[in-house]
Amino acid sequence: MTLHPAEAVRLLDEELASVRGPGPARTEEVWHAFLRFADRPFTVPDAPEADGLLVQYGTYAFDGPRAFTLDLVRQFETCDGDGDHAHYDQVHCELRFAPTPELEALGAFDAWCFRDSGDDLAACTGALTSRPSWAVIRALTPTAVRTYRERV
Repeated sequence: MTLHPAEAVRLLDEELASVRGPGPARTEEVWHAFLRFADRPFTVPDAPEADGLLVQYGTYAFDGPRAFTLDLVRQFETCDGDGDHAHYDQVHCELRFAPTPELEALGAFDAWCFRDSGDDLAACTGALTSRPSWAVIRALTPTAVRTYRERV
């Protein structure tokens, strides 16, 4: 069954709820919940880069104190009535951490994966989790996890 992108935040929240116990989930647990969400089929236009994944991290102060942020994003293209590109909807799973020297030393990073353009999800995620930075991030427990949808 394919799903509509409007359902994406709810479905991501359901996946995240499955890894929450009495305490906050570790990054590795949130990552696996996000991968289950990333593997779900959604209705998107039949076009390259209509359904993509973005992983990005860095230390920022966007809307409060500085924090190391790991942002796991699924992006869906939306077309208008004529079939032309209208906008993208991005569903974010944002993990925030206290900015330690070890995390700040990781710098900033971003990587995209588009299965509808021929990228292999397992290869993309394997390339990410084999990075030395992932060994630092994966065992940490975020201070906050936030999900939201953004039109870009």
